[in-house]
Amino acid sequence: MSLTAYNKIAVDVAERVNASRERFFAGRQKVARPVEELFPVSDRASLGLFLAYEQMGNRPVSEALEAEAERLGVTFEHLGLTIGTVIHGIDLRQTLSQTQIAFLRQVLLERKVIFAREQWLSEDQQVAFARYFGGLDAFPFGKRGDNPFIVEIHHDKDRPGVENGWHTDVTWMEQPSLGSVAQMIIAPPYGGDTLFSDSQAAYLGLPKAVQSRLQDVYGVHDYRLFLGKSKGALAPELVAEIKAQIPFGVSHPLLRTHPETGKTGLYIHGGFLRRDSLFDRRADAPLPATECQQLVSLLLAQHARPEYTCRFSWAAGSIAFWDNRAAQHYAVSDYYPHERLLRRVTISGDRPYYNPQQCN
Repeated sequence: MSLTAYNKIAVDVAERVNASRERFFAGRQKVARPVEELFPVSDRASLGLFLAYEQMGNRPVSEALEAEAERLGVTFEHLGLTIGTVIHGIDLRQTLSQTQIAFLRQVLLERKVIFAREQWLSEDQQVAFARYFGGLDAFPFGKRGDNPFIVEIHHDKDRPGVENGWHTDVTWMEQPSLGSVAQMIIAPPYGGDTLFSDSQAAYLGLPKAVQSRLQDVYGVHDYRLFLGKSKGALAPELVAEIKAQIPFGVSHPLLRTHPETGKTGLYIHGGFLRRDSLFDRRADAPLPATECQQLVSLLLAQHARPEYTCRFSWAAGSIAFWDNRAAQHYAVSDYYPHERLLRRVTISGDRPYYNPQQCN
């Protein structure tokens, strides 16, 4: 068949198919259906995103927050339906008022990640900004900046990027981070973006049976998995000293209730979670090894669904402030052999818990 003949047939078939569909739907009685029935079984990601957006009042931010932004002269640039917003019109180098701090905290709670460009904070200014939102945690496993609460994440031709896995920060701590504040110091000429995923939408997009299965499941997060990847760079005596001083093997639930919003989200770290450690507290029994692997793989893949994500393209001076209780992130290592230097501060958090009675 010639291309001309095929195209003629294709156009004719398209017209008849469309006319048939219109007759079919016009003849059906309009009956309200549960929203779950509007999405095919194979498209739970879109359903999860819709349910999360519905919890937000079917708008990217609340009316009250929108009004407060207008009053403060701040404008929003939303990068995703439920996650990620660039704020314009605020200078983070200046001393912030209590009103501005409360505003930014509410943006964080509603949007999970805040971005700001051309801020150029010094190390001390970056630390001072993070302190508005809580105490700070020094990070023991990275290169420290001049300020002890700054950790430098630095990659170049001799040190390729290794953060390209979905995670939320420092889950190996008994009280993991509330959030992290990062600033790009040297951006590569190409690539080096960071993806952020909405852990609450990802949870809502899981089948009900999986949601139910996760309710009583805990896993052990262990920084020794990180130390084991040092390839001999750490002396055995130093590793032994670290283990003696910093607790390891902390148990956290796979579902986390957000302590401020009450929303349920997935809580997992692809690098620190021991994949053989899942334990059902209600049954008081470990999960079979096969189910452990299946659940961890499923939850990591769930965060990777594009529907739940936003993507931020860095430039030097850009700031990202993310809620580790509600979002995962993934630093794309697609810039080798170019240099990328980022400075991060970690804000102290509380112990993760899951309370089904508190869920929104």
